[in-house]
Amino acid sequence: MTLWVFGYASLLWNPGFAVAETVPARLHGFRRSFCMYSIHHRGTEAQPGLVLALDPHEGEHCDGLALRAEAGTEAEALAYLRDRELVSSAYLEQTVPLALNDRRRVEAVAYVIDPHHVQYCDLPLEEQARLIARAHGGRGPNTEYLYNTAQHLEEMGVPDADLRWLVREVRALTAPG
Repeated sequence: MTLWVFGYASLLWNPGFAVAETVPARLHGFRRSFCMYSIHHRGTEAQPGLVLALDPHEGEHCDGLALRAEAGTEAEALAYLRDRELVSSAYLEQTVPLALNDRRRVEAVAYVIDPHHVQYCDLPLEEQARLIARAHGGRGPNTEYLYNTAQHLEEMGVPDADLRWLVREVRALTAPG
């Protein structure tokens, strides 16, 4: 069985499994959004951070990468992803149709926010920046997550005005003095 995974945030720069192929891809009907409180990886329950999630939105799309697991490692890759992404059940594992930039169409595993979960949020950008600037979790500072994701999207040629604004604002909030 071929396993494709849709990377739209940390999977862009830290997939954590053996990847045989990466192809720029688009997922329709969703947007990338800092709509999930992070209480494990990039924050704590006492001081939550924020992570990006796929938030269903009619008429929108999310650009990212289709990651194909190396043949023979599919079960191991899926087990790893489930351990990493489903730690608090705020994400739902779904199979979604991706349009690859090379015109192929594939079915891929994607982790989509559960809008009914307690970790779901819809915050103004200013509040997002404040939370990201101060949060730190088991996988490191929330700022690192923001900066790495924004950098990789820029390198891919994927514009995201909100992420650019957040990077500038978080850098200002965390600047010494």
